[in-house]
Amino acid sequence: MKHTYDLIIVGGGIIGSSVAYQQSKLGKKVLIIDKNASGSEASRAAAGMLGAQAEIDENDAMLKLALKSRKMFPALISELEELTGIDTGFINKGMLKVAQSDEEVPFLKKQVQYHAEWDHEVKWLNADELFQLEPALSDDLSGGMFIPNDGQVMAPQLSQAFLQGAKAKGAEILEYCEVEGLLLSESRVTGVRTSQGTIQSENVVIATGAWAGKLMERAGIAIDTIPVKGECFSVVPIRQIIQSTIFSENGCYIVPKKDGRLIVGATTYLNSFDKSVSLHGLSGLFEKAISLIPDIKHARWEKAWAGIRPQTGDGLPYIGPLPGYHGLFIAAGHYRNGILLSPVTGKMVSDMIDNKVTKEERPLYETFKIDRKTITAVKEGYR
Repeated sequence: MKHTYDLIIVGGGIIGSSVAYQQSKLGKKVLIIDKNASGSEASRAAAGMLGAQAEIDENDAMLKLALKSRKMFPALISELEELTGIDTGFINKGMLKVAQSDEEVPFLKKQVQYHAEWDHEVKWLNADELFQLEPALSDDLSGGMFIPNDGQVMAPQLSQAFLQGAKAKGAEILEYCEVEGLLLSESRVTGVRTSQGTIQSENVVIATGAWAGKLMERAGIAIDTIPVKGECFSVVPIRQIIQSTIFSENGCYIVPKKDGRLIVGATTYLNSFDKSVSLHGLSGLFEKAISLIPDIKHARWEKAWAGIRPQTGDGLPYIGPLPGYHGLFIAAGHYRNGILLSPVTGKMVSDMIDNKVTKEERPLYETFKIDRKTITAVKEGYR
């Protein structure tokens, strides 16, 4: 392994791997470092929804970024699958955001009006229209928002496609290696200190998800991130019972995967790095899933798991250079949208490293800059 690189990426999940892929395509010498197996944290736990409009309401900057990323998927998936041979499970059969009571209808119809301004294909379906589209849905539903262009992927496979795509373009991967600190000299980064020695680079990207705050703390820098635990489970129905992803306001979603499984999620536990699965959490998800699709109770059980999602104080990810430290970048805090935002984040960070951000892109990208919130150095003279 070399000891000097054009770029070191700390974190081998889908965000770090996306940045690595973009930079490797440009011929850069890239090293990905992960404390575990690459892609083994939130990227492996995610349900893979590309819910640009199902999950993002009335935040214009976040929605613009999400729609920009969603638009990148078809060409990028084709490119990655041809390069790596990995089937990412990309499906674009839309999402249904359903109303489980008459009281939810006005709220969802207001969302339809908002999102139809961004995508004219978004529309309201009454109960009859809803059941015509997805007959297995509960007849207690009061209608729903149809979002035809929100799709889904198999998240672990997409993460591996980015990783293997970067490797095919020359990137190196160092797993089971702990980054113990950043090497900082005056106002610039010069590399990282790891459990396997010091590695030099003039550019470092922190893409460690929910663990980004802990790593930055070691460098004397405080950022506003928290871990959020989420539990999911999967079942295999005897036959395909839904085609669209179902999303409800009670926090439950059901995602039909290309391999026939249904993924159901997700619980929410703030400030938790505990990846154990609780009976309490699963029992709540069981009830919610059956209330949406009664026939799901006949499906064969597969497994349950938990992942740790990275959240920020204002709900927007941190994407960009760290003020005061030339060559140091962060791409973290994507919370429930890491899979969706992986294409655009990789391109954003790559363009920022090479100073290729266009004049048109800059106003949007600055919404996600690190210093939109107070950020302070808590130690002096760190090396």
